[in-house]
Amino acid sequence: MHIGPHVLANNLFVAPMAGVTDRPFRRLCRQLGAGYAVSEMVTSRRELWNSLKTSRRADHAGEPGPIAVQIAGTQAAEMAEAAVYNIERGAQIIDINMGCPAKKVCNKWAGSALMQDEALAVGIARAVVQACEPHGVPVTLKMRTGWCQAQRNAVTLARAFEQVGVQMLTVHGRTREQGYKGEAEYETVAAVKAAVRIPVVANGDIDSPAKARDVLAMTGADAVMIGRAAQGRPWIFREVAHFLATGAVLAPPLVAEVRRLLLEHLQDHYALYGEFTGVRSARKHIAWYVAALPGGEAFRRRMNLIEDGTAQWQAVAAFFDELGGAMDRLPDTPTTARTPARGEEVAP
Repeated sequence: MHIGPHVLANNLFVAPMAGVTDRPFRRLCRQLGAGYAVSEMVTSRRELWNSLKTSRRADHAGEPGPIAVQIAGTQAAEMAEAAVYNIERGAQIIDINMGCPAKKVCNKWAGSALMQDEALAVGIARAVVQACEPHGVPVTLKMRTGWCQAQRNAVTLARAFEQVGVQMLTVHGRTREQGYKGEAEYETVAAVKAAVRIPVVANGDIDSPAKARDVLAMTGADAVMIGRAAQGRPWIFREVAHFLATGAVLAPPLVAEVRRLLLEHLQDHYALYGEFTGVRSARKHIAWYVAALPGGEAFRRRMNLIEDGTAQWQAVAAFFDELGGAMDRLPDTPTTARTPARGEEVAP
């Protein structure tokens, strides 16, 4: 599969999730079988570019390519400028966010709110494409099926986005009104795929190898994008890849491997955020890893009280050492797309 000049390793993508898909998490998912990962969204507001949050999101040191950065905003000129800003900092693909359902984003008419104003949405896409063309950088776009059930306009917008030069579309099978409630529907994704010639990516509730196979078959999509199901389970990408290639289901990972992966993830996380912020922001990742494990809930409560990086790292190591004494592999538990916690930033 290609995006512009870039050849991807496979058609299994990591969804951009604010507060989750930072550089350490993206690198881990790529290591474990994802062919492509999109950054957390970077604001188009120039006055915030020098903030610590934005500077971290625009840091791609050591990240395997192609480096894809998602930008969010409401003004065509600002979005074009933001695209160039990120290209100058290493972005090889620019993704436009028209899928985020968060109120703090939509209240500013960014994210999926843009789907209510088709002229503005298309104008932003056109401006970003024109800004990226001199740099040879392709533009992609992520959206929902529409703003609400009565206004599902993804097909109309998809055709318009293709005409202005967008080179790939990702469709989350829910309206903004749904948020993450109910079940994703894939009929609209299939309709978008039938309406355009550029690659289309299916997103929403893909939480197992079998579900990935079924969604690809139902929609005819060129790829699938996985978000919440990868939280605490980044090896889902190799599981899906193996199943699609062979029809066989991989055994759950060894406890010793998960221990190593999580401890390496934490070291990378601390290096990016520093100890104070890193310890606190790592808590959600640790909680996702241990959520379905024996003793996981009790450990999560204890771990959330730890404020020292070394102590947190050692506590995680000890938890998995104890678990490894009781079992060789993680338990084989049913998989369902996790519902975001109150106040948590989630996938656009």
